[in-house]
Amino acid sequence: MSSLGIVLLLVIWQLAGFLKLLPKYILPTPLEIVQAFVRDRELLWQHSLFTLQTALMGLSLGVVIACVLALVMDRFGWVNEMLYPILVIIQTIPTIALAPILVLWLGYGILPKIVLIILTTTFPIIVNILDGFRQCDADTLRLFQLMGAKPWQVLWHFKIPNALPYFYAGLRVSVSYAFITTVVSEWLGGFEGLGVYMIQSKKLFQYDTMFAIIIWISVISLLAMKLVQMSEKWVIKWKPTTK
Repeated sequence: MSSLGIVLLLVIWQLAGFLKLLPKYILPTPLEIVQAFVRDRELLWQHSLFTLQTALMGLSLGVVIACVLALVMDRFGWVNEMLYPILVIIQTIPTIALAPILVLWLGYGILPKIVLIILTTTFPIIVNILDGFRQCDADTLRLFQLMGAKPWQVLWHFKIPNALPYFYAGLRVSVSYAFITTVVSEWLGGFEGLGVYMIQSKKLFQYDTMFAIIIWISVISLLAMKLVQMSEKWVIKWKPTTK
């Protein structure tokens, strides 16, 4: 039924454009967007590679930093009390507001983009890992202590496995954030990337290309989230599957 609804929507959309009910500068038809994909496929691929590289670099660093911070914040309460409010404040600042500041400080290269991705992707992972640690069974923790387990043994054998599903929940959010943030940062400065290509298309009034880029970014994000889901099933083999 969902596929039928999508097909029906596309048909209505195409008919509205064919009957001139929607001007091209407001909403190009699906056929025009597909033609833009075919026409500009080489440029789309070229800019996609740069955006993918930037997003994956920033996301990888963000995941590592988030995991380290979550471990430190769980181990030392005073670090958690000091850092958590700062992380919340940073998270409330709109990405579009942080981007020009980072460009001003760090230039128009790849560095401000990676820093911005790190700032937006670390928070969901940290929060979810800490929630996973807090959801650990108190009786099991007490059993580890009675058996004389060291803190690193409790962490490795119990707390980390318990927090892995929470980690992946945060990672799925961070993956989508990574690509959105990359494109936003490319709007404000740079020479390559889908965000730069989108601004160039806007200036040339190529609205079909703009919509093609938007759809392509969504496809990339969905594929990345699917890869995260697949890796979750491979890593967390003990997690029950739900239909």
